[in-house]
Parts: sequence; C-alpha cells; structure tokens
Amino acid sequence: MCPILRSISILLVTASTLCAADKPIPNRLIDYPGFLKGAKEVAALREKHRVTEDEFLRMAKDPATIIFDARSDAKYLLLHVKDAKHLSLPDITADELAKLIPDKQTRILIYCNNNFEKAPAAFPGKAVTTSLNIYTFNTLHGYGYTNVYELGPLLDVRTTKVPLVGTSEGDRP
Repeated sequence: MCPILRSISILLVTASTLCAADKPIPNRLIDYPGFLKGAKEVAALREKHRVTEDEFLRMAKDPATIIFDARSDAKYLLLHVKDAKHLSLPDITADELAKLIPDKQTRILIYCNNNFEKAPAAFPGKAVTTSLNIYTFNTLHGYGYTNVYELGPLLDVRTTKVPLVGTSEGDRP
C-alpha cells in the first residue's frame, strides 16, 4: 500500500475509534446517569440523617431499629458494632436486603470504616470521597429504604461509647 493511502487508512481507523468512544456502550443493567441523579436527590436527606454518637446509641436502643454493617465479611468478623446485622456491599441485592430488612420503613443505622480509628485491621481508613457510608446510604435509598441514619463522627475504638465486639483482640478497646 502506498504511504498516502496508508496514512489515510490510519486516520480513518483513528477517527472511527475516537467516534466510537463518544457513543455510550449500552447495558440496561447499568445506569450511571441514574446513579448521579439518585445521589443528588439523596445528598440533602443524608446530611439531615447524620447523627452523633449519643443519638446513634439512643436510636439503637429501639428494638425495631437495625444497625447495619456493609463492610467486608473479614472486617466485620474482626470488629463490629454489637448487634449489627451484616451484608457486605457487593452482596447487596433486593432479595438479600429483604431477607435482612423486610420492611423498607425500618429505621436503619449505618456506620463504616471511616467512623472508627485506632483499629486499622478492622477499620482501615478509606479515601474520604469513597467512604463506605456514602455508598451504603445511597444504595439503601436506591433499594427503597428511606429511613436510614448514618453515624457521623470519627470515634476512637478505645474511648467510644458504641459497644464493639469481634475476634480481633489487637483492635478491641
């Protein structure tokens, strides 16, 4: 092939590739614009539903309230809030949530790695913009659970009033 035709051919392939990158790749099971819309809607509600340590403890005393932990199985086993129900975020589906929390009006208290410090094995810190609380709150809301409250502060596992239990002696208060 002559050099000019080769150059034109390369330009056409490059242009075709660039144009294809501008087209969304269809997948009816993934809706990023819907995620962004939902996150925007949830933002104001989430801010009103962040609670102090004392509010968390007061709400947790109500037997109808569920404390929910969406961390990994391994981290949950190491150390978690006493009486917390557990379902790892990647395992959350409508069916699994319905088994754990059948009534979508149930008050749910959530917490994550970024709520506790001084226990790096059980509660490794996440980047502040990727805190598990953010995903858990949005996910629960996306599945129709709207009575969700989030533990707000960063607490030291050695001094918190929130009761923690687990297998990790090194991380226990």
